[in-house]
Amino acid sequence: MSQSLDAIFRPRAVALVGASRTPGTIGWMLLDNLLHYGYTGAVYPVNPKANAVHSVPAWPSIASIPGEVDLAVIAVPKQVVPAVAEQCGRKGVKAIIVITAGFKEVGPAGASLENEVLEIARRHGMRMVGPNCLGVLNTSADVRLNATFAPVMPPAGPISFMSQSGAMGVTILDYAAEYGIGINHFASVGNKADLSGNDLVEYWSEDPATSVILMYLENFGNPRRFTRIARRVTKKKPIIAVKAGRTRAGARAASSHTGALAGLDTATDALLEQCGVIRVDTVEELFDMAMAFGLLPVPQDDTVAIVTNAGGPGIIIADACESAGLRVAELSAATQQRLRQDLPDEASVRNPVDMIATATAGNYRLALEAVLADPNVGSAIAAFVPPLGVRQLDVALQIVRARENYAGMPVLAVLMGREGLPQGRAELNEAGIPAYIFPESAARALAALNRYRQWRERPEGTYRRFDIDEAVARSALARPFADGYLPPGDASTLLVAYGIPAVAARMAASEQEAADAAEAVGYPVVLKVVSPDIVHKSDVGGVAIDLRDEADLRRAYREVLARVRLEAPAARVDGVRIEQFVKDGIETIVGMSHDPTFGAVLMFGLGGIWVEALKDIAFGVQPVSDIDARTMVTSLRSRAILEGMRGEPPSDIPLLVEVIQRVSQLVEDHPEIGELDINPFVVFEKGGIALDARVRVRRPGTAGSAQISNN
Repeated sequence: MSQSLDAIFRPRAVALVGASRTPGTIGWMLLDNLLHYGYTGAVYPVNPKANAVHSVPAWPSIASIPGEVDLAVIAVPKQVVPAVAEQCGRKGVKAIIVITAGFKEVGPAGASLENEVLEIARRHGMRMVGPNCLGVLNTSADVRLNATFAPVMPPAGPISFMSQSGAMGVTILDYAAEYGIGINHFASVGNKADLSGNDLVEYWSEDPATSVILMYLENFGNPRRFTRIARRVTKKKPIIAVKAGRTRAGARAASSHTGALAGLDTATDALLEQCGVIRVDTVEELFDMAMAFGLLPVPQDDTVAIVTNAGGPGIIIADACESAGLRVAELSAATQQRLRQDLPDEASVRNPVDMIATATAGNYRLALEAVLADPNVGSAIAAFVPPLGVRQLDVALQIVRARENYAGMPVLAVLMGREGLPQGRAELNEAGIPAYIFPESAARALAALNRYRQWRERPEGTYRRFDIDEAVARSALARPFADGYLPPGDASTLLVAYGIPAVAARMAASEQEAADAAEAVGYPVVLKVVSPDIVHKSDVGGVAIDLRDEADLRRAYREVLARVRLEAPAARVDGVRIEQFVKDGIETIVGMSHDPTFGAVLMFGLGGIWVEALKDIAFGVQPVSDIDARTMVTSLRSRAILEGMRGEPPSDIPLLVEVIQRVSQLVEDHPEIGELDINPFVVFEKGGIALDARVRVRRPGTAGSAQISNN
């Protein structure tokens, strides 16, 4: 992998096909960037109508170039691209960057042309970036490659950046140059016909000059491959991503709880969280994180000290830190005494440390040194609001001096006011201290560093395979209703075949059969109407619980059917289901829905009638490890209910983790399952049992896994 992309990022010679003498054109800007920023290799402009471009000898075709060419940048009309690609292949070019637009992004005709170019590249063993892209760059001093038409070149640094959007790529490079964020490699992948984000992450994972990977994503080509790669890479290098597309307009209304609650963005969040990728919502947040991850060490713990000359920013930072999962450290008595000796009586020496508006630049140094020396402190944020007579630059320099003896601890700065960042930013950045304008930005960035620490410390997890009864499972899946849902009895049988306990139950088509079924199951029982047309039985009065004898059973049978005929007169009723009545325990839900991009998306939360009302749920993308499943359970806001509250015994959380994994195996073994709800799954102190289940089998032709590319 590394050698195949070296031709893109470390080429010995570059040919620009479509080099132009007209200022302002893409062919002119590409050549200008290659020359202006000092590319260390040979540059060959290709233009059949010119002897020279930018005072550099031009060649009429790629074939006429006398030397070897590693990389060809193609900026010609789209109809000519296949012929140029063929010439590159015959020349022995190792990689091509197709800047030209008008391919897959414009419709079927463009997609056909793109496939033609891709076939040529693969036949000749060439890697291809694009088409419809901005290009690539490498700021390394021994390469200095700017094969883009962006108007700026960012400073060199440890961050490698992938953008799926060329327009966003221009913005990203502009931001990086303005904020002094060091970029190592940049790649705009465009339509991702060949080179993908997955390829780049793998390449950068092996690149010693890259320590942070940033991504702007609009879609996933192969999410399962991304998961495998990212899980491995994020254990040694952070990946931070902006994933655009938080909604799917016009999405169908799902009939299951899981389908109704799991959307495209939910699946994206689950996927990125499972592989340790830090997701942000905006490009601004992406650069907030980039500054922190590019400059700071990972904190040793989640504690933070705040030093400021104004109470308001200190309170804002403290609130933001706590909300993001950080702990505002409790300073030791010795630290507070040390601060008291150096600060005015009006100052607050508790955390946040408010030195008040009269604080000098020297006070910042003394206060920061004091809190950084405190064993209760793992990181620090210094916030400065410019009063009269104190310069931001002086404060910045003192913050730098305070940090000198604590290089292993993250220190962030907030320089507020209209002139905050320009004065002192360079000094802070050079010393490895990211500077922000707003308090919340610093808190978010430090919290993200802490989440990354937690991810690196998290065990890898295992993917269990359980012994199951495959023959029984296949038999249960073979008889769905016309709408694809399994009869309740078959749904329960399917669960039991996969080792998921389910209540004893029998079907009944008459009142007498219901009485006989109740006798066989054993009182007390539950009676539920069975209808392929009724999704939520309790909504139409189709459930009666805690029936203690035959008289209760017969009365409930008549009343339930009467209510159903009244509330849902058009529904087809196939009888009733008599189940063992289970009381006590905590009701949970374990579910799954099928996403066309990500495949099976699993859900866990509090169940019963509360699932959609409370929406206290967690998601995971199949397959889930034992650690993923436990995280789904423990990440609920209401996890205290499962852990035991006010003297109540804790629930059997290991069983819930196992049930989630068994469902993960079930839907992996049977991709024809489109939706599944176990609701409720009642969990006790020891053990648990499924009271109800809905399973929908997809129509023939849609039973396979999600259609995904090789990227």
